[in-house]
Amino acid sequence: MLVFLGMEKQLVVQDIFIYPIKSLGGIRLMESEVEERGFRYDRRWMLVDEEGMFVTQRVYPQLALLGVKLGEGGLEVFHKTDPSKCIEVPFDLATGPEVMVTIWDDQVLAKAVHSDFDRWFSEFLDFKVRLVVLPETSHRKVDPRYAVNGESVSFADGMPYLIIGQESLNELNSRLDSPVPMDRFRPNIVFSGGAPYLEDSLREIKIGGLGFKIVKPCARCVLTTVDQQSGKQGKEPLKTLSSYRSVNNKVYFGQNVVALSLGKIRIGDPIQIQK
Repeated sequence: MLVFLGMEKQLVVQDIFIYPIKSLGGIRLMESEVEERGFRYDRRWMLVDEEGMFVTQRVYPQLALLGVKLGEGGLEVFHKTDPSKCIEVPFDLATGPEVMVTIWDDQVLAKAVHSDFDRWFSEFLDFKVRLVVLPETSHRKVDPRYAVNGESVSFADGMPYLIIGQESLNELNSRLDSPVPMDRFRPNIVFSGGAPYLEDSLREIKIGGLGFKIVKPCARCVLTTVDQQSGKQGKEPLKTLSSYRSVNNKVYFGQNVVALSLGKIRIGDPIQIQK
């Protein structure tokens, strides 16, 4: 127990990430507002095809080439290899019709943003897509097996937050011929300190005074094999992870989390283990 408490004192928030448009580039922030659905702006927008099905890097790895920045009035989307190709999506713009969209097994009512953005993204992908936003009035519920207080979630795969320890990535990289960066795993919170895979043993934590519940391990997919700078796909790190982090034919890395309280967290905040 004394060793465990010693680890606790060393845990610090190292990185905070959001991914405003699902499956596009992430943004590192110095601080962020903790909301029930996830960090503010995290995965509140999404691309869907003509049938309303979500569009993902799993099938279209070239989406990794689209970076996103937070501007004063909206999202700035740009092509990473040709920044002159860019477009700004206002935060408060949703002039299109309501659209029923599908993300995994869930259907939720979204709002189309504007046809101008549909054309821009469709030209990039070379097939018709639509940009939609999740209104505050739509509620996509967290799987009741893992919800704590009946939480809703954004367009994230299933849970509002994902936490990973930097030491876990360091340990994985020690097994790889070519190390991979943390962006392969699209976490929201990265912490420094502790042992590799410490997050697997956590149940409740406090970050900057705010409570979080660790609810389930995160199963990983082929998206982890997409280089987020080039959009090219390989076999690692999923191949190596599957050799030692596989349970019932699923490969796990990181932990899914729900927020128990709302407020703001910052890089450098200490993480206290509650349970």
